[in-house]
Amino acid sequence: MKKANDKITFLKEAGKNRMGAIGGAIVILLVFIAILASLLCPHDPLEQKLENRLLQPCFEYPFGTDDLGRCILSRLIFGTRYSLAIGVMVVGITALVGTALGIIAGYSRGVIDETIMRVVDVVLAFPSIILALVIAGMLGPSFSNVVIALSATHWPVYTRLVRGITLSLREKEFIEAAKALRASNIYIMRRHILPNCINPIIVLATLDIAHAIIFATSLSFLGLGIQPPTPEWGSMLKAGIPYLRTSPHLTFFPGTAIMVTVMAFNFLGDGLRDMLDPKGNEMTLVNE
Repeated sequence: MKKANDKITFLKEAGKNRMGAIGGAIVILLVFIAILASLLCPHDPLEQKLENRLLQPCFEYPFGTDDLGRCILSRLIFGTRYSLAIGVMVVGITALVGTALGIIAGYSRGVIDETIMRVVDVVLAFPSIILALVIAGMLGPSFSNVVIALSATHWPVYTRLVRGITLSLREKEFIEAAKALRASNIYIMRRHILPNCINPIIVLATLDIAHAIIFATSLSFLGLGIQPPTPEWGSMLKAGIPYLRTSPHLTFFPGTAIMVTVMAFNFLGDGLRDMLDPKGNEMTLVNE
């Protein structure tokens, strides 16, 4: 009965938050575009037709063509796959690693806590994009290396968040009760600590996908990410820079795609924050 009431409350909050609903709708649309990219593309995104190079938007090519005569719309559609894949993979890896380390650090305290948090401080001492550039430059430009570079710079945020929540939970009565019943530390962390961290992690992960997409396109723009001829928004932006005055559509449409995607995830993250915590950052404890 309680779970049913929680679902009803969640849906009511979702209906009130229009920006979150708009962001969620755009994200769902982007996911469908990524899944159905092969069916939605009007042309082969890799097919070069030099006789059609730098065409302005028209009926056959709604977003025009690039300097090699490739359909920009088709390349944008396929680029959605790479951008969303990088965002989801990076956030999945960093959330998993950061959450585990945060729970271990907050619950264990002592030497383990100090060691983990000093590593976090070292990583956070560097600007994320600079550290990602260094790692990507050392590993070389590729899809997998972009994921590795971004994952190596994003996990400390989750560790700090989860550690703070764990520190506030470890002194609660239900944790003391579990210890009195001789529950193992792993059981307590898995059944009592982790469920109370899920909501903040979901909100942070949603917002972090937008950051991962921006960083990935930045690496590609600088030549350290996914390489041409693979259709990726950052590399498309870079390719359009020389033609900014004569053919601005080469940069306008990829830039708009990045902006809309990032805004959608930010709106969704803000909406989830309001829906999952409608009372304003008041933690609702989960005691299993």
